[in-house]
Amino acid sequence: MNTLTATRLHAADVNITMVSNTPTVTDYARRYFGSWWNAFEVLPESVCAAPVVFADVDADQYATLQALVEACPHEETTYAKAATLVARDTAGVIIAVSPTQQLAYRHEPATGRLSVIGTTSESVALAAARISRDAVRGMLLRDGWALLHASAVTDNCRTVLTFGEKGAGKTTTALALANRGWQLLANDRIFVRPDEEGQLRILPWPSAAAIGLGLLDALGWYDVARKRLQAGESLHPTQHPEVTKAVLAGRREPLWEPGGKRERKVQVYPDQFADWFGLKLATGGLGHSVLFPQIQHDAVPAVEGCRRALSDADFMHGATEDRYPDILGLAPAGGSGSSDARLSVAYHLAKLPQHTVVLGHDLAANAAFLHQLLSD
Repeated sequence: MNTLTATRLHAADVNITMVSNTPTVTDYARRYFGSWWNAFEVLPESVCAAPVVFADVDADQYATLQALVEACPHEETTYAKAATLVARDTAGVIIAVSPTQQLAYRHEPATGRLSVIGTTSESVALAAARISRDAVRGMLLRDGWALLHASAVTDNCRTVLTFGEKGAGKTTTALALANRGWQLLANDRIFVRPDEEGQLRILPWPSAAAIGLGLLDALGWYDVARKRLQAGESLHPTQHPEVTKAVLAGRREPLWEPGGKRERKVQVYPDQFADWFGLKLATGGLGHSVLFPQIQHDAVPAVEGCRRALSDADFMHGATEDRYPDILGLAPAGGSGSSDARLSVAYHLAKLPQHTVVLGHDLAANAAFLHQLLSD
């Protein structure tokens, strides 16, 4: 007989509880969210109100849901890089199945009940964490938060937000400053909402961080990661196996997918920032200033004269989240916040000091320059 376990996730003023018949599923949630959100174990019998995610390893139940979706009208999409079938009934219940991953999802909007059913504990743990995070996002957005495509670091007094398109240097900037002693608040996206005093409150979006082999080496983390992998530890399971092989083999140059368009990167768990690399992680902050970096080969770090305005691409929505479309209808339309919330956030961000900077490939020089710039 399986023993139920439960983990509660808490961010700002919202929470959700995950209940599972497999302890490793809820253990994973505490590990994944605990560094940036408040995640703690609760008694399953204390869970008496929605929202709840039921995350069970149950091959028979998965097979039943798969047969149900395949037998009724459904749509096909790609979710988490896998073909996924999505069906909706007249009562608004949404059921989705991914046959290749052997995962099923069910959402009952009327009750707030979510279910993730699969055949292995690892796949259920990863899927349940994604769905729980999306459910929390939906609740935060309904509370007036906006979700931005940005990284953030803080020193308790000042929180610096970094914006830019993919490859502009958001993650590089955040990790360079965190490696110098700042606390890492987020590496790719953040929740933002003005408080009653007009200050911008910042919350993290817990996620694994994608770090190229060259950046890992430049940060001084490569040898640490290699030794940990040699000792039998592992990075996030979404990491491509070729990346693990490259690190174990001592390869430090970038590893590219066939065609050379996308770099395969190391995928670091949130808690590994602290446990492996000695960084400090922050659970929140108040916006102080904004950076718009651009990485250029052999550039000397410097301030650029032009001022860059926030754009639609700086908010997280369908166009920037191609891997995880909102198949269960958990987030309000758009997924980045209401138009009023976005306008308010943009207005308050525009009032913060802004720095458009060019950075080179010398991470130590970049970090020293940014630290001085932000301290003036």
